[in-house]
Amino acid sequence: MDEPTPLTSLTAGTPVIVGGDRLTTVSPELAAAFAPGDALVVLQDSGELLHVPAAERAAARRAVDAAAAAAEAMGAVDDAAIDAFYAGFADRLADDASFAPIAEANAADVDAARARGRSTTRLVLSDAMRAGMITGLRGWRTVPGGRGDVVRTIDHDGWRVEQVTDRLGVVAFVFEGRPNVFADACGVLRTGNTVVFRIGSDALGTARAIVEHALDPALAAAGLPPGSAALVDSPAHAAGWALFSDPRLALAVARGSGRAVAQLGAVARQAGNAVSLHGTGGAWIVASDHADADRFGAVVHASLDRKVCNTLNTCCIVRSRAEELVPVFLDALDRAAADRGVNAKLYVLESSRHHVPERRFTEHVTIARVEGAIEEPAAESLVEAQLGIEWEWEDSPEVTLVVVDDVAEAVQLFNRWSPRFVASLVSEDRAEQERFFGAVDAPFVGDGFTRWVDGQYAFGAPELGLSNWEHGRLLARGGVLSGDAIVTLRTRVTQHDPRLRR
Repeated sequence: MDEPTPLTSLTAGTPVIVGGDRLTTVSPELAAAFAPGDALVVLQDSGELLHVPAAERAAARRAVDAAAAAAEAMGAVDDAAIDAFYAGFADRLADDASFAPIAEANAADVDAARARGRSTTRLVLSDAMRAGMITGLRGWRTVPGGRGDVVRTIDHDGWRVEQVTDRLGVVAFVFEGRPNVFADACGVLRTGNTVVFRIGSDALGTARAIVEHALDPALAAAGLPPGSAALVDSPAHAAGWALFSDPRLALAVARGSGRAVAQLGAVARQAGNAVSLHGTGGAWIVASDHADADRFGAVVHASLDRKVCNTLNTCCIVRSRAEELVPVFLDALDRAAADRGVNAKLYVLESSRHHVPERRFTEHVTIARVEGAIEEPAAESLVEAQLGIEWEWEDSPEVTLVVVDDVAEAVQLFNRWSPRFVASLVSEDRAEQERFFGAVDAPFVGDGFTRWVDGQYAFGAPELGLSNWEHGRLLARGGVLSGDAIVTLRTRVTQHDPRLRR
């Protein structure tokens, strides 16, 4: 078979086969932008044509080259050296002199993001975030190494079989623009893996400073192989596509907005890479016939303190309790907004609208959004197909309200429209709780506030991400991805009888 001809140009209007039975065409813009050395990724499910310039391919390749070489050397690195790396990384972040250029770079990133009208709520490397990074890195020192654990032994006549945990290889991360991702993702080194980061463009300056002034010096001082933690130094989304297209990855992890994460997951899967996607979130709370009103109000209020993936997004109240519990819900929503010094934004399923005071739909209030303060209705109605929307609010809490016939209808709506992430049932009936747990298709299920869904908070282990079940249940792995869980199994045989044969 002849070698394929390198692609050096594209012609506008050229048909491209998608999924084996569909056609799309090259746009004039794509054809004009494409140059020798570039790559074209065709997503077979959506038909998207992703242009990966040569510079982004090179940036990703350099980082994976380094991480792959380091992965081969990690077999000779003991846990003491990895402990020293975490200690050194944490100490450099704690040292004001080492941290000063990092803080300066972060301030520049924040100013640039604000000038572009971008959200900065997760970009600011605050004292609290800095302390969290330091605590997380030091926490990894107390986590068992995880390599060499014998998880199964089978004794035969004259020989023994053992299954032993070991490092997985190169783990790639594409993150949104949060500076603390370095502390999170470096957790994979705990089990002898290496890591490649691609961080959002908003935080790239901060990332470069962390690498220069804390990460790389800590790796060198601990004696870990260069490239054990490597940054893809590019602000372009295409660098993430190039990274996830590299078949040398053992695992591709994406965190960020739902659409971007789904797109990255499709790129990785087409390259044959295993994926762990942490994108669309938003929790659901259901109040049943057996809900305690005071508990329900406290749960809603505690689930709206800030916007993250486990924040309350949709609340379902059974019709028989709506007259009593809808006011409790609205009061909790308003209190959560007042805590932040803002107004709340409510969305109501059209068929449930009459349960909410009409004034909420007619009065205009100031909503604090990324682009600034905007006057808009305090409440709006939506249709059922919109129940899957995750409200990515900035300062003003946003949530959807649905009045349902019963818990079974709430479960049906959750399983159909939600990202299948977090579900909570407020009910004093334990049998109803058991039925809910069996019926709702979510990895995280509770009976109270939703913000407990966090690896550090719930399990005392720094998390790398939280998986939903939007793309199917997870094989032999929980929804919390943590560094000490990224291992593979090897099989080792000890032969006692030298004359053994089959």
